[in-house]
Amino acid sequence: MPAEAAESVFPQLEALLPHVQKPIQYVGGELNSTVKDWDSCDVRWALMYPDAYEVGLPNQGVMILYEVLNEQDGVLAERTYSVWPDLEALMREHRVPQFTVDSHRPVRAFDVFGLSFSTELGYTNMLTALDLAGIPLEARDRTDDDPIVMAGGHAAFNPEPIADFIDCAIIGDGEQAVLEVTRIIRAWKEEGRPGGREELLLRLARTGGVYVPGFYDVEYLPDGRIARVVPNRSGVPWRVSKHTVMDLDEWPYPKQPLVPLAETVHERMSVEIFRGCTRGCRFCQAGMITRPVRERSITGIGEMVDKGLKATGFEEVGLLSLSSADHSEIGDIAKGLADRYEEDKVGLSLPSTRVDAFNIDLANELTRNGRRSGLTFAPEGGSERIRKVINKMVSEDDLIRTVATAYGNGWRQVKLYFMCGLPTETDDDVLQIADMATRVIQKGREVSGSNDIRCTVSIGGFVPKPHTPFQWAPQLSAEETDERLAKLRDKIRGDKKYGRSIGFRYHDGKPGIVEGLLSRGDRRIGAVIRAVYDDGGRFDGWREHFSYDRWMRCAEKALAPYGVDVDWYTTRERTYEEVLPWDHLDSGLDKDWLWEDWQDALDETEVEDCRWTPCFDCGVCPQMDTSIQIGPTGKKLLPLTVKNAGPVPSGHAH
Repeated sequence: MPAEAAESVFPQLEALLPHVQKPIQYVGGELNSTVKDWDSCDVRWALMYPDAYEVGLPNQGVMILYEVLNEQDGVLAERTYSVWPDLEALMREHRVPQFTVDSHRPVRAFDVFGLSFSTELGYTNMLTALDLAGIPLEARDRTDDDPIVMAGGHAAFNPEPIADFIDCAIIGDGEQAVLEVTRIIRAWKEEGRPGGREELLLRLARTGGVYVPGFYDVEYLPDGRIARVVPNRSGVPWRVSKHTVMDLDEWPYPKQPLVPLAETVHERMSVEIFRGCTRGCRFCQAGMITRPVRERSITGIGEMVDKGLKATGFEEVGLLSLSSADHSEIGDIAKGLADRYEEDKVGLSLPSTRVDAFNIDLANELTRNGRRSGLTFAPEGGSERIRKVINKMVSEDDLIRTVATAYGNGWRQVKLYFMCGLPTETDDDVLQIADMATRVIQKGREVSGSNDIRCTVSIGGFVPKPHTPFQWAPQLSAEETDERLAKLRDKIRGDKKYGRSIGFRYHDGKPGIVEGLLSRGDRRIGAVIRAVYDDGGRFDGWREHFSYDRWMRCAEKALAPYGVDVDWYTTRERTYEEVLPWDHLDSGLDKDWLWEDWQDALDETEVEDCRWTPCFDCGVCPQMDTSIQIGPTGKKLLPLTVKNAGPVPSGHAH
């Protein structure tokens, strides 16, 4: 890790900016950003969301860690994002390294380069950033002058495909984890960096909460499956545990949300109202890996919204979580916030609403000060049968009832989200999506007395994910996905009476196959990622930059020596005995419980929500020494004191 002060590269960068699109995204200086004195800090983090500024800046995870770290004395954190190919070419030509937007220092000058992956499609962008930074792509080639490259985020729950390129990974919540890592790095530096990089990584690994791939060997069976994963150093744990932050009210971040300079994907302030989900949808990795449910209190939320709006000037607040309407006090939260900000015309939004948790009072509160845009629901499966398989306990009648209420109360547009390629799915299960959309329009016309209503059907391909009951499931091939969706499209378009009122959006099956390869891949996939990067692969999450042919071509070549191929990783069903690449990473979920839930799925058996019913022994609470934390607290949100009435007395929010 470099000891010398890092100079800003802005003078060299500035000359290049007139020649690129959207130069504003590279200049920094956003409202609420932090620049600390380099020399007065002894532990320095460069945090990256490996995508474009407009997607990366609003990311809550990075924003929270940025603030948590910068609040510490002697610690600084700066942000960096992926540069578009036009700037990348100029940076290479003029030898300008990957830089942070906060003070334009070279990423290589920091102690830690932390990357947050919400999706696997950001892996090639990580390699671009490493290369531009002058950091060797492979961990084994790095020296004490290079930062520790650390992965986090949901995709880090299976970091094996990028094991060659990262020094370590942290799974789970980052708030406490980054502070612990900072403490270890500081102590090691103060002692004069004994044992170099290797010793620092050993100290991190021995905490039991940091995974260092280099300290584990993977042995394979002749047929390509994994035989076992073994630590190759003493004192390194056989399994690495995830981090769970309990009592979210003690972690009210971000307190000062960043306000972007350039337009971003979300122009609003977001407050996370709870973490975790117990609905038990079998396809949902986020719901499984973030257990148990931990709610923020109504007063904690009120305080965060108040501070955040004052700090940013945004006019919309997103109440974020995996299923926001499930908060035990959601009605009081929505009403309290709507009352409080009625004069300010601050809008409230929930990202998506569960059909059975939707109620019109809540919807009316949410739109009282804002506009009535569309409502989004996610039935996920078109038929009752497939919804039992995925444990999405919503009947078609529930949906129609909910939609009728919405159309009857003045909404004109409803968006329905489904998946194609779910386990055991048939053409018929998918074609029933058209029937459902037809019933929605029919009902809407009936209750509203108007033909001017819309229903948009949006479909994504299903990708089996690690740490879910579907981690053993075969994935539907790209060809079959496309065929199935074409049949559905024809059925909707062929409906003379209702077809014109139904919008149809779908993703073809190809990106899903690449995502599937990366999400359930093992270390051998690193060679594929490297080959795709060398071939020019960048921004794989963007349709205009993604190349399926490039991924397939590179995979065929890179995997040939191992006797496995893309189908082996994607469309093949796994058995109970197989060692999965992520089995040594402990998300708290008991593997036998996941397997039983997979068998229940095949038997079309539903499981209740454990938030309200007895425990099903998924393993998280005892294993992680955590518990479900929910209200109600019985408190109400009082309107804040009268505007412009001078300073507010302390303790007013309770």
